[in-house]
This record gives sequence, C-alpha cells and structure tokens, in this order.
Amino acid sequence: MPSKWIAAGVALFFCLPSAEAQLTGENLIVSPPAGFMVGYSDTNNFVSLTEWIPSTETVQNWSEMVTVQIFSRRADLNPVPFLKTLQGQWLAACPGSTPASVMAGKVNGYEAATMLLRCPRLAATSRPETTMFRAIKGKGSLYLVQRAIRSAGTPDEVERMKRYLGEVSVCEAGSPDHPCPALKPMPR
Repeated sequence: MPSKWIAAGVALFFCLPSAEAQLTGENLIVSPPAGFMVGYSDTNNFVSLTEWIPSTETVQNWSEMVTVQIFSRRADLNPVPFLKTLQGQWLAACPGSTPASVMAGKVNGYEAATMLLRCPRLAATSRPETTMFRAIKGKGSLYLVQRAIRSAGTPDEVERMKRYLGEVSVCEAGSPDHPCPALKPMPR
C-alpha cells in the first residue's frame, strides 16, 4: 500500500504514479498509519467516508481507526461550530464523557479546529474510546479526519494521535495561499 493518500473533492486516490502528474483543485492530504488498510469506503449525498483500520482487524472489531470524511459542497460548515455539534452528540451518546476544548487555528492558510474526546464506556462495546478530531474548512468543502482508539488513551497514545493529525492538511493546486506539497513518484 502506498504511504500517502490524497483526497480530492469526494474521491480518494493513491499518490500519483509519475512525476509528470499534478494535483488539481483542492486536495486533502492524509496518510493511513503504517499497517492500516481500508476497512470501509462509501460516498453518498456529497459525503465521502473512508475508514482505515489495522490490517489484522475489521470495522466491527478494531483497536484503532482513522476515519476520513469529506463534506463536499458545504461551504456553510465551519470547523469550530461543527466540532461543537459533534461534541454534543458524543456527550449524549456516552454518559460520563466530559466536554472538551475545541482548539481553533489554521492549517496551510485554511480555518481549522481540533478536539479530543474520551468516552469512559461506550455502550456498543462496553469499552472506553478516545478520539481526536481535526476539521479543516476548504473553499467549498469541510474535511474531517479523526483517529480513535478503543482505550482510555495513555499520554503517549494521545501524543501519537496529535502528531498524526498534525500531518493532515488541505492544499489547492497553484494557490500561493494554500500551496500543495511536492509529490514524489511512487516506487515501482
């Protein structure tokens, strides 16, 4: 599996196979963690959803998961209010959770927000779950990437989640305000 995935609009595709190929438009830059595979992927009503899980696990029984959602044609969605709404849903679904700060900032010139939530005991699994979210507002879409673990989350695990989401970015090909990274050809 290639080390980088790039999401453009609602389509996920592998890194470009040649140096001649170029990114176009707005792109979400995100990599699956080493050893992860696509467990589920679907697009419906301008919402793209992809779930990455460890290659030895399933989407029904996982220890870690990365979820990528692209809300296309949703220029009305803003990262901070979006994450606050998500937090309200989380608190209602998981008794014992406590509200968390939503940290606003910028990612490659785009508005962004990050939040960490912990559920002491998820009803569906009877296990704790810790999830960190990063939302980035593009020109016409909202990009949401979350990394979850089915545990209370040690400080080292939370730091690993933070580093991972710190690498998630959005770029726009040809834009000096939102430059895209230089892509390397995939090894053959």
